[in-house]
Amino acid sequence: MQPLPEYYALLIYTFATLLLIGGMLLAAWWFGTKKTNPNKAMAYESGVIPTGTARLPLFIPFYLVAIFFIVFDVETAFIFTWAVAWDMLGLPGMIHITFFIVALLLGLVWIWLKGGLEWGPSRLLRRDDAE
Repeated sequence: MQPLPEYYALLIYTFATLLLIGGMLLAAWWFGTKKTNPNKAMAYESGVIPTGTARLPLFIPFYLVAIFFIVFDVETAFIFTWAVAWDMLGLPGMIHITFFIVALLLGLVWIWLKGGLEWGPSRLLRRDDAE
């Protein structure tokens, strides 16, 4: 079976891309320095030589920020999708999006009351004061 003429450009593009990537990888390997020393194997962080261990017991819940971002990002995607088609959805669509927004707001209030939004220095100070 012969490929369709529409796919010829895609095949040429794919072949050219693979050839270019392969050529750059080969050139990097060929022209790259083959010598190694302990300084090259050392971790590099902004020009500071690392000391000690990286396993420090810190209370930094970045996962909360990531989860909040995902929740609100998905919420925004749903609301924008609803806004594009609001005239076709009518009253049932308005009821559904209202329920959706209220459920998300209740979740946000619950997280707020549980202290999930307070993870800065003020939280640590209040915890020390309570003890």
